[in-house]
Amino acid sequence: MKMQSDVVPPSSGNQPQAQFVTITEEEAGQRIDNYLLRVCKGVPKSHVYRILRSGEVRVNKGRIDQLYRLESGDVVRIPPVRIAEKAAPTAPGAEFAILYEDAHLLVIDKPCGTAVHGGSGVSYGVIEQLRASRPDAKFLELVHRLDRETSGVLMLAKKRSALTNLHEQMRDGLTDKRYLTAVGGDWKNARQHIKLPLHKFTTADGERRVCVQAGGMESHTVFTLLRKWPNIALLEAELKTGRTHQIRVHLASSGFPILGDDKYGDFALNRQLLKADATRGALKRMFLHAHQITFTHPESGKQVTINAPLPAECERFLVSLGKPLSIAQR
Repeated sequence: MKMQSDVVPPSSGNQPQAQFVTITEEEAGQRIDNYLLRVCKGVPKSHVYRILRSGEVRVNKGRIDQLYRLESGDVVRIPPVRIAEKAAPTAPGAEFAILYEDAHLLVIDKPCGTAVHGGSGVSYGVIEQLRASRPDAKFLELVHRLDRETSGVLMLAKKRSALTNLHEQMRDGLTDKRYLTAVGGDWKNARQHIKLPLHKFTTADGERRVCVQAGGMESHTVFTLLRKWPNIALLEAELKTGRTHQIRVHLASSGFPILGDDKYGDFALNRQLLKADATRGALKRMFLHAHQITFTHPESGKQVTINAPLPAECERFLVSLGKPLSIAQR
């Protein structure tokens, strides 16, 4: 839906009118606040919530609160809103390595260093670039997120019904996400469960961080040893819960920081890894890669497993370490 008539710059002499929009099946199921934030591009979030609280936004001629979930056929009254004349930066179109695609889903191999979406000092990310490169796509939304420094499997929904279905699967613990990571330290166990409560907080300079703290969110990761060298181990991490920075904080708090992790890692070791030495090659990124996801297809009902190969720079680093001391039996 285009909102051009109700988004008028201050200098315009036109008198904007309220819009009356009928919700389609694809738009149904989302909260009214999220819907308004999406269609009223450039309008400050505080203003969107103000017009919700004031009752200027109506559904089927009645007042609703910000938690109301839209239904197919709902008629939404959107009042005239004004935005600054400065346009938001336009993302350049880009495509990424496609691991799977059909009418419902798009699964890509996200490269390290690319944000999944704009914000927090980032002008645009994967979702904005994909939308720019696919202007005819009627719907394209992130199913989940990956840290900017993490590479690998990233799922996007091409239909709202697929997005809702996959969110339900993730909320109910029905998806299986696996990561590959290299850590520092003398890892001992072939298989190890880490259950530590995680608490999110914001630093004085506005950076989002996570720490282990009593009373935090219950968090559970299962680690399997794949290969081991002196003071370095390659692990597979299986997420039982999906908390922010879960794998990174669980490992760092257990004494096994992820190589190259600039938030929770061993900073002195990270500096050493930037340059090759006689025993290994260089590593110039965080060694965390989302290598596999298993889920039930929202349309067919069949189980689907998608894999992303370990990036070449990570593979080269492992090869440079030489023959492993041991390989765990899986």
